[in-house]
Amino acid sequence: MTAVPLLASAPQAVNVLDAGSLLSAFGALGVAVVLFAETGLLVGFLLPGDSLLFTAGLLSVPGGNGPVSLSLPQVLVCSVAGALIGAQVGYWIGRRGGRALLARSKSRKLHEGAARAEELLAKYGHAKAIVLARFVPIVRTVLNPLAGALGVPARVFALWQVVGGLVWTCALVLGGYALGSSVPNVDRYLLPLVALVVAVSLTPVALEVLRARRARAATEESR
Repeated sequence: MTAVPLLASAPQAVNVLDAGSLLSAFGALGVAVVLFAETGLLVGFLLPGDSLLFTAGLLSVPGGNGPVSLSLPQVLVCSVAGALIGAQVGYWIGRRGGRALLARSKSRKLHEGAARAEELLAKYGHAKAIVLARFVPIVRTVLNPLAGALGVPARVFALWQVVGGLVWTCALVLGGYALGSSVPNVDRYLLPLVALVVAVSLTPVALEVLRARRARAATEESR
């Protein structure tokens, strides 16, 4: 199977919520664009960052039978670039009016993510919260502009978003690559594997929703 170039030719219809569709359409460059939007723009919180990284790593294994064959070095470079540049852009958007932009949104999930992001910053401090947010869907979208809006020092944010971005992107891409390299024909089970990655990535959100509901119920009972 021949490797797909950095930018593949896009088909007529692309499902932006499906990792396989995005990779088949845009190749490694699609990873950079999606991660930039997910981590830098408030409209990108529904994009499949976790599953996209894992799937890209899986499809980078030479000789695979998946819908597309990618280059691991290209995937790593594009992943890191999209995640780091996106987070930095999100931070500067926040510095220039992130609170106002968030207030205009009517998305309940986005506001819940912002509340969780603010809680992480208060509970763990800037460094730990910025790194941890990379691994929590929706939170990684809103924490960057929120950090800018809350006045997190630019140097502190830049340092720890780079650390978090490198760990998050490389871990998921190399995890997918390692699985594809160790299990023959694993790409035949691409859809179940992606579904598993999505389920795992959403676990922190589900636990947080459950925790919030319990806390709300406890508060109402104490009244």
